[in-house]
Amino acid sequence: MNKKKINIGKISCNFGQNAEVVEATGKIGTIEKISSGIQQKPIQIESLDDDNEQQTMKDIMGITTFGKKAKSFDVQEMMIQVTKTAREITKVPEADSKESDNSESSEDDEFIGPPIPKFYGVQPEKETKKKLKEKLDDNTDEDEDSDSESEEQKGLIPCTHKAQMTHGNKAVTALSADPSGARLASGSVDYDVSFWDFAGMDSTMRSFRTLQPCDNHPIRVLRYSVTGDLLLVISGAAQAKILDRDGFEQLETVKGDMYITDQAKTKGHTAGLLSGAWNPVNRQEFLTTSADGTARIWDLNNSKNHKTLVKLRSQNGLKTFPTACSFSRDGRILACGCPDGSLQLWDMRKSIVSPASLVRNAHQQAEFTCISYAHIGHFAASLLLTRSCDDTLKVWDQRSLKQPIHKEVELFARYDTTDCLFSPDDSVFVTGTSINKGETDAKLLFYDTETFTLKHSISSPNSHVIKIIWHPKLNQIFVGTGSGIIDCYYDDKVSLRGITLCAAKLHRRVKHAEVVSTQQVITPHALPLFRQERRKTSRKQMEKDRLDPVKSRRPDLPITSGQGGRLASSGGTLSSYVIRNLGLSKRVDDDQDPREAILKYAKEAEENPYWIAPAYSKTQPKSILEGLEDGETSAKKQKTE
Repeated sequence: MNKKKINIGKISCNFGQNAEVVEATGKIGTIEKISSGIQQKPIQIESLDDDNEQQTMKDIMGITTFGKKAKSFDVQEMMIQVTKTAREITKVPEADSKESDNSESSEDDEFIGPPIPKFYGVQPEKETKKKLKEKLDDNTDEDEDSDSESEEQKGLIPCTHKAQMTHGNKAVTALSADPSGARLASGSVDYDVSFWDFAGMDSTMRSFRTLQPCDNHPIRVLRYSVTGDLLLVISGAAQAKILDRDGFEQLETVKGDMYITDQAKTKGHTAGLLSGAWNPVNRQEFLTTSADGTARIWDLNNSKNHKTLVKLRSQNGLKTFPTACSFSRDGRILACGCPDGSLQLWDMRKSIVSPASLVRNAHQQAEFTCISYAHIGHFAASLLLTRSCDDTLKVWDQRSLKQPIHKEVELFARYDTTDCLFSPDDSVFVTGTSINKGETDAKLLFYDTETFTLKHSISSPNSHVIKIIWHPKLNQIFVGTGSGIIDCYYDDKVSLRGITLCAAKLHRRVKHAEVVSTQQVITPHALPLFRQERRKTSRKQMEKDRLDPVKSRRPDLPITSGQGGRLASSGGTLSSYVIRNLGLSKRVDDDQDPREAILKYAKEAEENPYWIAPAYSKTQPKSILEGLEDGETSAKKQKTE
């Protein structure tokens, strides 16, 4: 069967055109030509060759058609319906749609984050301007208030409240707090190191652990690492120790050979340690100074040998030892103070041969007790504090070390670990004094960094002020005193956590779960196996206990036969048995004359000589006895009547 194809053509409609344009032209795409063609020339389909056969089959079967009639579509009606819908959709002008598309794309590019909800309507322009002005006024007021508050808080000393923690009876010579402010470690001359946990303490202020890491050596310096997971312990011994947060030993430096004069050839210190510090930049390095005249830098991964050695020399070329040391905040400069009064600064970026800066007469010939740098941001961290046993405190600018910027005198220091430091904002520097003759209390002094005037003073009655910590996060001051007590100063308004957690926490008594009942249960009808004895008086109970050998602790009775390794015969032990049976086999009467007992063997000795006579038989066959010389009297006095 050959069927002819029906070619209608392409139908294209531009639904984006303006409705007015469509109404004016009355044309949509190229449908006009197609519709006119349909009206003028209807489509004719030739009948097929087998139509006759189909008709005969219908007549035979008695049906009119095969299946349902195909649905017919009116193309003209369909196109009219399409044009109506296009007019309703495309009411917005094409130009406006393009502008909206561009604006939406630009807004999408600038906008970051989730879109604004639709229920937030657009406010009028006047109202938004008023609210914006009010908001700006509020912000300016808040800024002024915050500026005034910051000015008031700047240099504010948190000392409105005070709490005390008891370390012991001896002076607290070492004190350190971890960077987070959760724990505090204290050391004393009584060899003890105590660990304090603020979150776990109550108002009793008891440490959760106390130990002696260096045996019988006083603790001089304690330093927490930058991360707070390790604690450096410097004692009077030649070896430094590293402890973890719970006080367990993690590392111990090696001790050098004291018979080697060249300290560069020794692996460790050969004399007692004096001071130490952590590198603020490299968490794997720490510093120790010793009385052997060296400062050594160690690596945590290698405790068998030092990493860097620094030799300190006095003005006459002899070795001197650093009693205080400190790294700068950026870890580039190492500052050491020596008993000859010299302040030596070493540049760690260069070869360690000679100091980068040297001040010979920084202090008088006395021990440096502390060296402290200012924090980052104040004078480019160039301020430096030095404290000495010559009763002075000096402020230096390390850019010009010819003369100190400021000097405070008459600050008596009894201990060689007396501290000094800057406040966290560098607006105040702090130091402490000891009790001198004729005084009754020590003082904690606060000086202004810009004017160097005394800003505040706190008295410490009947105890020296030795170690000081001003924690930047807690904003609390911890002071180690000579009486073994740690004073904690804080302010409720500006201090956070720390001692404030446990100062108001009440001590709860432990409730004992075990209860001992004194009541007696009487069961007269109980079985004999479970029946309890009747309660007796104290006298009868005492008489009964007296008969019990265990309760009365009766001593062992004399044995009648051998038992428990003891012999019943003469001699209860092996030695007595041997003496009794061998040494005293021949019994000797106590009343017998010893001279007669010996002389009865004289005849037997002459007849059968055994010891002396055979030895002298050839050389001296005839025995010669000692006689009296002329003029010599007998030692024994003659009996006179």
